[in-house]
Amino acid sequence: MRLGLVVAIILAIISSAVALGLKLQNSGQEKHIRELESQLQTTTGNLQQRNDVLKAELANKITLIETMRKQLPGTTQLPAELISMLEDWAGGSDLVTFESNRSAVKFKSSLFAGGSAEVEPAGAEMLKSLCKILNTEQAKVFDIIIAGHTDNQPILNHVTLAKHPSNLYLSVHRAISVFNVMTNNGIIPERVSVRGFGEYRPIVPNEPNMVGTPQNRRVEIYIVPRGI
Repeated sequence: MRLGLVVAIILAIISSAVALGLKLQNSGQEKHIRELESQLQTTTGNLQQRNDVLKAELANKITLIETMRKQLPGTTQLPAELISMLEDWAGGSDLVTFESNRSAVKFKSSLFAGGSAEVEPAGAEMLKSLCKILNTEQAKVFDIIIAGHTDNQPILNHVTLAKHPSNLYLSVHRAISVFNVMTNNGIIPERVSVRGFGEYRPIVPNEPNMVGTPQNRRVEIYIVPRGI
């Protein structure tokens, strides 16, 4: 009897010890699980905050891109009344075209004599009437970019070369001449900038002959948002 009692007591002690050990083990595991859950919640919160920041940055960049795209020359949306005035102005002339989808006025090569940067009288008159439109209330909120272009025919005349060392110079000088006509006819200089591209932005392939390519000899005037 005593031996059986001793064995029973020992078994009870062992069972209690095992139960206590399992309880402690489970308690430790539960604590570790809670710690992992807390870390997961913290990480998830941090990731959500970072995601919100990235979304905001992306939205700002998309807005900036769209704003910059709208400000590019040739992408400005002009008021309907201004478009109508420019279309009427250009409609009866063989010297100029107005492209409403580009907000651009394009003067053909006959604006200048060959190799010259002096605006021809007919062109000067067209520019004067254009200035009246560009000084209306509908147009005053816009700036103006004048861009000169040439074909790829080399300048051979030594007198012309002395004034315009290359087609790039000639394109800039022609744009400056247009600038002078416009600022002499009421356009404030602060609204206007000048660019020259020489032969490097043809609108049609240049012909391989000494006659040149008249379509590429042109001056384009872009109507753009203020400050471009």
